[in-house]
Amino acid sequence: GDSCCNPQSMGYIKRIVEKKIPGIYVLSLKIGNNLVQDVENSFFMNVNDQVREVCRQLAGDPRLKGGYNAMGFSQGGQFLRAVAQRCPSPPMLTLISVGGQHQGVFGFPRCPGESSHVCDWIRRALALGAYTPAVQEHLVQAEYWHDPLKEEDYRKNSIFLADINQERGINETYKKNLMALKKFVMVKFLNDTMVDPPISEWFGFYKSGQAKETVPLQETVLYTEDRLGLQQMDKAGKLVFLGVKGDHLHFSEEWFYTTILPFLQ
Repeated sequence: GDSCCNPQSMGYIKRIVEKKIPGIYVLSLKIGNNLVQDVENSFFMNVNDQVREVCRQLAGDPRLKGGYNAMGFSQGGQFLRAVAQRCPSPPMLTLISVGGQHQGVFGFPRCPGESSHVCDWIRRALALGAYTPAVQEHLVQAEYWHDPLKEEDYRKNSIFLADINQERGINETYKKNLMALKKFVMVKFLNDTMVDPPISEWFGFYKSGQAKETVPLQETVLYTEDRLGLQQMDKAGKLVFLGVKGDHLHFSEEWFYTTILPFLQ
């Protein structure tokens, strides 16, 4: 529901980073030929295709060949994690996920963007069949829909999240590439009313088989079996869990300057 260059959102972030870190090069990723396509693709372009396009842009930018720090907001955080796992060249050094839903979502209480009819359509599609091929292929939010009541359907039919979270087996390349990060910073909004459950922003999720009790990352199979290398990264001090008061993506400039910018310097 956003674009690379909206002066009130991503364009604003780009501007304040450039202001506070003189000489830094900031690439704000655009998916599509124009800003309208960029917004539409955030709802309707297969996430795997989006990741491939981002990998192409990064590899084609000579200013990034020595490595780069990545920062993603909301679903952008988990999509950039897929970039880290799938595209190690150029190398991602630090990943900052601001409100990224790394274990997916099970609920759609509010919808980003201003088009209510799009939001209503998404809700109906997810309710009717999030794991049907047509919905998986053409609705971004379905590709990280994680139903704890239908874990088998999720593992079998999720074309994006189940893959990058090693739900169907271990891709050693994914694990190796993610572990190459120097830091993986995860920001959780402590009063989040959009991401359900909010603990997904710290890689936690609902206990399987129900949708009330949640468990932290450290109690998930993903961690205890170290399927993605997160346990080793945690023990090595590479995982950073940050909490900020406020609803989804609500933070102050001061917090951003003092807490996030140091990871980019």
